[in-house]
Amino acid sequence: MEFIINQINALHEYLGSGFWALLFFIATIGIVAQWRLYIKAGLPGYHCLIPVQNVITFLKIVGRPASHVWYFLIPFYNIYFTVKVYIELCNSFGKQSILDYVLVIALNGLYILNLGLAYDTYYRGPVYGLSKQELQDLIAPKKKKKVKKTLRNNDIPEHQLA
Repeated sequence: MEFIINQINALHEYLGSGFWALLFFIATIGIVAQWRLYIKAGLPGYHCLIPVQNVITFLKIVGRPASHVWYFLIPFYNIYFTVKVYIELCNSFGKQSILDYVLVIALNGLYILNLGLAYDTYYRGPVYGLSKQELQDLIAPKKKKKVKKTLRNNDIPEHQLA
C-alpha cells in the first residue's frame, strides 16, 4: 500500500495540479461512457454513479446474475473474469472480431464510450449462457426474407378478370 501511495505522490510532484485535472478528466470519460452504455442497453444511466449497483448493472447487460459480483473479489481469477465479461459485452453489442476484444481490454473506457455513442451499434441482448450457435444467431445481422407474392383470384380486381 505504501508503494502505491509513493507512486501517486511522485506523479503529483511531477505533474503538479495537472495530475488531478487528468484524473478528473479520465473519471468523467468513464462515467459518461457507462451512462451512455446503460441507456443504450435500456437500463437507467444513473446506475453508473452508485458504487456496487454499477457492477451489477454491467453484469445484467451481458446476462450474468448479480451474484457474479463476488467473482471480482477472488484474487487472480478476477483478472480472467474481467476480460471474459468485457468480451461478453462486445458480443452483446454485436462486436465479434479479435480487434474489438483487444480494444475493449486495452482502451477500456474509450471503447465503452464508442459503444455507447456509435449510431451503427445497438444492444442485441445478453449473451451469457448461450451456445455458440445461439450466439452466432444473435450477433449475425438479420436478413430480410424476400416473399414472393402470388396472385389469387381474390387479389385480382373484377374488371381485370374478364
